[in-house]
Amino acid sequence: MSDAIVIRLGEIRDLVTITHSNIQMAMETEHKQLDAYVVTGGVRAALEDANKGIYFVAEIGGKVVGQLMITHEWSDWRNGDVWWIQSVYVQPDFRKLGVFKKLHAHTRRQAINAGAVMIRLYVEKENTRAQKVYTDLGLGMTDYLLMEQSLPRKT
Repeated sequence: MSDAIVIRLGEIRDLVTITHSNIQMAMETEHKQLDAYVVTGGVRAALEDANKGIYFVAEIGGKVVGQLMITHEWSDWRNGDVWWIQSVYVQPDFRKLGVFKKLHAHTRRQAINAGAVMIRLYVEKENTRAQKVYTDLGLGMTDYLLMEQSLPRKT
């Protein structure tokens, strides 16, 4: 593949691609079937409001082949913004070409320029392939376990 990997900010024109990639990622990594209507609304909300999330997409030859989303967490312990990497996906035919590496490098530069103090992400515990990629890029395991509690949706 001779085309360069170009990283840019996700835009509303990427809605269908990002939604599809999120659904594929959930199926591949967690064997979960996501509700396309809900995911579409969530992606649209982030694309329209950077306070909810920011997508970076990777293009090769004008085609979006990878993505990640950034959300923010304020850390009072560090007196700074923590950037959370979420919704990571690289299309299967474009894996092992450095797409995520380039997305991560771009994200890291943007975070530093914005004054963020840390980048974090969570990874499915059985996804050892992704864990190796993240470790190779300088991310390390923490002493924390992730816990969650689903809440009923307001209708």
